[in-house]
Amino acid sequence: MAEQLHKGKKIKWGIAGCGRFAEHSFLPVTKLLRKSSVISLYSRDINRSKSLSQKFGVQNYFDNYDAFLDSDINAVFVSSPNAHHYEQVIKAARAGKNILCEKPLAISSMQAEEMVRVCKENNVLFSVNYIYRFHPLIKKAKELILDQKLGKLVSIDIKFNIDFPPDNNFRFKKELSGGGALRDIGTHVLDLLIYFGGEVQNIDGYMGNLIYNSEIDDFAIGTVKFKKSGFGTFNVSYNNKKAFNRIEILGHKGAIAIDNLIGKKMAAPKLTILLEDETRKSFRKRGNKMLYVLRSVQKSFLKNETPFVTGEDGLNNLKLLEELERKCLQRKS
Repeated sequence: MAEQLHKGKKIKWGIAGCGRFAEHSFLPVTKLLRKSSVISLYSRDINRSKSLSQKFGVQNYFDNYDAFLDSDINAVFVSSPNAHHYEQVIKAARAGKNILCEKPLAISSMQAEEMVRVCKENNVLFSVNYIYRFHPLIKKAKELILDQKLGKLVSIDIKFNIDFPPDNNFRFKKELSGGGALRDIGTHVLDLLIYFGGEVQNIDGYMGNLIYNSEIDDFAIGTVKFKKSGFGTFNVSYNNKKAFNRIEILGHKGAIAIDNLIGKKMAAPKLTILLEDETRKSFRKRGNKMLYVLRSVQKSFLKNETPFVTGEDGLNNLKLLEELERKCLQRKS
């Protein structure tokens, strides 16, 4: 059972997986939070965990996961290659640690189902790092949809394209990643589509290698039909040196566009609103995306409340990704 955190307590994080995201995003951001600190680091490479512990002043470093879980931590950020999420989440849950896991949740939905089940059985909180959903402009757009400012939802279109040539990153080894652009960044896009449009009734699309020769997909395009109203479309890729990455939401009474949020942008993210009988409005919101995530997760863990993004959200997302992958494979054969 997870440690019950009370007023005055802190989140004592352990990080499992000492990759670039842990180094350049998670660790620096925890320095900005009064009620969170990183106590322990785990990597299969002891030199890597030691190096980051020295760089960020982290007390403990390990290459043994069980010893890592036995250290003085009450929450785990699972930031390892996707193939390791399953075992690490299961063990952390059984050790009573609340968990924030990187996306996608696992290699398969069968693994993800067991991860969600074991977390429930051990009364631990389980969240997924869908970093874009936590952003204030995303929440504002959702508010406008719920308030019917756009009228009936017609369509949502999201583009997320980056230049990511094959290298020695685990994402290009299918046994470690489970897939390419669709699973790595398509999972973010699908999360936003569900957040804005609700339950998905059907998903279809195409995926493949258009530019780079590797064992994982470098491009995917998809459509979803929402159960309640409207459709969603998306394209994601690893093969664009320049791209217009944006979110467009269209209703029968208005529209929303969000620019400069997806990917690495120097300009502040901008929300543009076009409503019936109103002048165009624009809002900018500059801020650290991971800081929004950790503030939210910290609050839910300290108050023992259901996280804003749950393990069930990650499971549902993975099931839809698998459905799209199956349809693409059937089309090839």
